[in-house]
Parts: sequence; structure tokens; C-alpha cells
Amino acid sequence: MRTAIALAVLVLAGTGGDLAMARAMKSLGEVRSFTPAAIFHFLGRAFREGWMWISIAQSTLAFCGLLALLSWEAVSFVIPAAALSYVTGALGGKFFLGEQLTAQRWAGIGLITVGVALVCLG
Repeated sequence: MRTAIALAVLVLAGTGGDLAMARAMKSLGEVRSFTPAAIFHFLGRAFREGWMWISIAQSTLAFCGLLALLSWEAVSFVIPAAALSYVTGALGGKFFLGEQLTAQRWAGIGLITVGVALVCLG
């Protein structure tokens, strides 16, 4: 049971962190200049963005889930099982960020799901 909970924390918090980061970066816009002054200005804006802090918190939680899983399970289980975050990331992108998923991406999501199921059964 603890493995399932830690895996859920890893996948869901990791995906939440990625989605929050994408949301923050979309509102901040792209970095146009890489001078030190421009980078510091961008970082200052980024750390005033609420979604950035949500991303940092969720990514930290996901990392803790990964550490817990690696202390209990074999890495040959943990890393493939963590690939479920590709599935949740694509679904989160569609429903949270309004992205379009092509049939090719849906096929990839299906293959990942089948692969994770094979790893979990083995």
C-alpha cells in the first residue's frame, strides 16, 4: 500500500509541478536576452509568480515520493512506473492548459500505459 501511495504522490505531484511551471512560464513569456541583468530581472518576476511557487512545492513533494520509492523498491520498477507521469502530463496539458492531443500522442499514451502495466505485473 505504501508503494502505491508513494507512486501516486510521485506521479501526481510531479505532473502538478510540471503543469504549474508551464502555466507560470506562459504568463511570464520567453526570455529574450541572456545578459546577467535580464536574467536577474526575469528571475525576480518568476519568483513573484504564484504558479512558480506551486510548481516548486509540488516538485519537492514528487522528489520526496521518488526518494521513498527508491528506498523500498528496485530502480527497475520505480523508473518505468514513474513513466505514468507522461500519461498524466498529457491529460493535464489537455484539460488544464487547453492543449490539443493528436491521435499520435494518444497512441503514445496507450503504449506507455501498456508498458507500465507490464512492469507492474512483472
